[in-house]
Amino acid sequence: MGSRSSHAAVIPDADSIRRETGFSQASLLRLHHRFRALDRNKKGYLSRMDLQQIGALAVNPLGDRIIESFFPDGSQQVDFPGFVRVLAHFRPVEDEDTETQDPKKPEPLNSRRNKLHYAFQLYDLDGDGKISRHEMLQVLRLMVGVQVTEEQLENIADRTVQEADEDGDGAVSFVEFTKSLEKMDVEQKMSIRILK
Repeated sequence: MGSRSSHAAVIPDADSIRRETGFSQASLLRLHHRFRALDRNKKGYLSRMDLQQIGALAVNPLGDRIIESFFPDGSQQVDFPGFVRVLAHFRPVEDEDTETQDPKKPEPLNSRRNKLHYAFQLYDLDGDGKISRHEMLQVLRLMVGVQVTEEQLENIADRTVQEADEDGDGAVSFVEFTKSLEKMDVEQKMSIRILK
């Protein structure tokens, strides 16, 4: 037991990070170990190149977009708390999380709404709050590669935007995106292990 508390002392503000992200102490320690392993030069932060070492991201068609999400506002490095905040979006939602949620506290990072917002940002390439046909097409190209013709991709992008676009502006807003995914089990799909 003494060993566990000495490891926790290595992580600055561990209690605060645990409260914010919902990770257990054991999970936080594993993530800290992984963070330190990725930080090969012991800089205390990770760069885009460091995150490209994660095998699951290297083979994920949206890996570059996921890596970008660690660097909001054009920053060039992510510290451990920032690293864990992004990963918290992938943490499974447990029934007790929603039952014990204090309405005065911020919504958990792994809530359905926050997971959807994270996914939406992967598609919203220019960050304008809408997914245009062009952005949908770019993401589809990343996801399917050469397995589908350009004409087929354009048809899929057109149809997807048309079906989700309720206000007729030619793009998909976050609200429209959320509505179009209501039938999908987004929590399950986003509760993946990208750090294996």
